[in-house]
Amino acid sequence: MMNNIPNLDELIRMALLEDVGDGDHSTLACIPATATASAKMVAKQDGILCGMEVGERVFHFVNDSFYHSAVPMKVTAMKHDGDSVCKGDVLMVVEGASGVILTAERTALNFMQRLSGIATQTHKMVGMLAGLHTQLLDTRKTTPNMRLLEKYAVKCGGGTNHRIGLYDMVMLKDNHIDFAGGIEAAIDRTHDYLKAKGKDLKIEIEVRNLDELEQVMAHGGVHRIMLDNFDVETLKEAVKRIGGKYETEASGGITDATLRQYAETGVDFISVGALTHHIKSMDISLVKK
Repeated sequence: MMNNIPNLDELIRMALLEDVGDGDHSTLACIPATATASAKMVAKQDGILCGMEVGERVFHFVNDSFYHSAVPMKVTAMKHDGDSVCKGDVLMVVEGASGVILTAERTALNFMQRLSGIATQTHKMVGMLAGLHTQLLDTRKTTPNMRLLEKYAVKCGGGTNHRIGLYDMVMLKDNHIDFAGGIEAAIDRTHDYLKAKGKDLKIEIEVRNLDELEQVMAHGGVHRIMLDNFDVETLKEAVKRIGGKYETEASGGITDATLRQYAETGVDFISVGALTHHIKSMDISLVKK
């Protein structure tokens, strides 16, 4: 999956430049350039692991591009992305120049802790859907420039990716509909545009109430209907009316406490922006071996 993230090395470089600036003076001041060490990365809580490869790349990047160290950097993975880990588990062992390890430590941990936090929360919520056909989706509510990594973390946790960006699916939200002059105009203009551009993209449309749903059902021309901010009973009625003619997605303020209730309506997908924008990072530390 990491091979499908074309800007990963640049993302790592920018993250390190932000942190290191003109030098890691704490390390440079007291650690001899010739010193070597080994360290281990340890989980300090239970969770689902994600970001091992990006963490490893950070250590190699610092070694090769910041320090230009002649000391080989060796990173040994003890666990893999998607693994369930327990407090105290050793995730990786790092061996090389002491200065490199110290400089790379925080950036590697920042990536891994956040991605593992997303994977852990996703895994928890997916477990709440056991026995139901509903799939848990992420959204575009991601950290700028971290989207592909964060969506990868959702997959590591057992979730499903929604569209990646604005380019790979048409989603006609309330503002599109209002600005276009209504549901029918928005759908018809979208079909005209896709035909003119020679694009074959799925069309999803958001509805805010049952009246808008009826308008979409009467007009057609979409693949999925997003039922936004519906309460459970109204969502159940909407799914019944749609009757499998279109894919259905529920969104808007759905939390751990309400997820199962919404899924039991029979809706196909539930999108939860909090998977990537409101999570607690997993506690991981690096200690001298």
